[in-house]
Amino acid sequence: MNLKGRVTSSLVDLFLAAPIDIEKYETLYKHFHEHPELSNLEANTAKTIAVQLSSLQAFNITANIGGHGVVGVLKNGPGKTILLRADMDALPILETTGLPYSSIVTMLDAEGVMRPVMHACGHDMHMTCLLAAAETLLKLKQMWSGTLIVLFQPAEERGTGAKAMIDDGLYNKHKIPVPDFVLGQHVMAMRAGSVGSKLGTIMAGADSMKITLFGVGGHGSQPHRTIDPAVMAAHVVVRLQTLISREINPSDISVLTVGSLQAGQTENIIADSAEIGVDIRSVRPGTREKLLASIRRIIKAECEASGSTVAPVFKMTRHLPTTVNDEAMMRTLVKSFSEYFENDFDANIPTTTISEDFSVLATSQGRPCAFWHWGGIEEGLWDQRLKEGRTDDIPANHTARFAPVIQPTMQTGIHALCVAALAFFDDKLQHKL
Repeated sequence: MNLKGRVTSSLVDLFLAAPIDIEKYETLYKHFHEHPELSNLEANTAKTIAVQLSSLQAFNITANIGGHGVVGVLKNGPGKTILLRADMDALPILETTGLPYSSIVTMLDAEGVMRPVMHACGHDMHMTCLLAAAETLLKLKQMWSGTLIVLFQPAEERGTGAKAMIDDGLYNKHKIPVPDFVLGQHVMAMRAGSVGSKLGTIMAGADSMKITLFGVGGHGSQPHRTIDPAVMAAHVVVRLQTLISREINPSDISVLTVGSLQAGQTENIIADSAEIGVDIRSVRPGTREKLLASIRRIIKAECEASGSTVAPVFKMTRHLPTTVNDEAMMRTLVKSFSEYFENDFDANIPTTTISEDFSVLATSQGRPCAFWHWGGIEEGLWDQRLKEGRTDDIPANHTARFAPVIQPTMQTGIHALCVAALAFFDDKLQHKL
């Protein structure tokens, strides 16, 4: 965000009067990017976060919640309790950005398989922005009253991290105050400096599963003596593609992806089984139930048609809820973001089929939440691709070339968190702003 080009506002003046060492955070971001860790294995990342929070000498820090979760609490007098959240885990992707701080990390995943690891979803930027926002809000503590919670969540990519922190006693055993409002953000393949949100459902829910199909293995030269699970799986994959196109209303947001298929180990052996990995995205609960039921129906029918005598096995591997922005919170957020970001804020972005487990931190306690996206694509590149009608060519989240430009992405993310937090602290103090 180019502050020079903006009409001077009280918030801009506040940020200028309470500067932080942004170069320090740029270095920290590069460290996070260069040293990613997979879901549920974020031990070193969590230690780095705890050290950074400790250096502020103001937050009460609790680590190892729900695995490697880290929470800092800053009590600053009476008022509302605001929780700001960032996620920490990376993805099993081989990075090809060519950045001087590219990841070359490999590590064993939870199943003992060696994987390349990359921050291909921007969680490195999320962590850095939240740490910087924590320092900024600390420097501005005379301007607000209440309790600030900064929460760093593990295992978002598996959809289990938020629930794991709740199940581990985030708000009881670990005595983290129950927030009045929960806020979060995600960097996306949008124009750097831009911010977007919407009332209602901003992100779809997700369900993933692994399905094992059973055949009868044998020699590749004698397929007539087998029931080939590879052919069975191929029929399943093709048939599943008709679910969205032929069974779901075109106006209903939904996606079905077969992300993995494994059958056999070598060319001349027909395997005994095949495994398919399926992921669905949906917004309406009825659509979710229909998709899950139809997947089972199709797979069972294809197994029977192939002559399989063993029922397929379905294993649900993750579930992420829809992310629904609270109406009252959005009124406050839209007002604050519109005033601060002006034309760079879009209050009605499309619902995305990308999913999050962020909302569990709020809904588990019956509390409201709000979430927004902000851009990380260099302005010149975005503008050029937009002019050419080729924005889909820009590397997006979960790809090997996703690399948010550091600035103005970082400044925008820091300020978005701070503007949102200040907007939700005790209303009677807002005249100070």
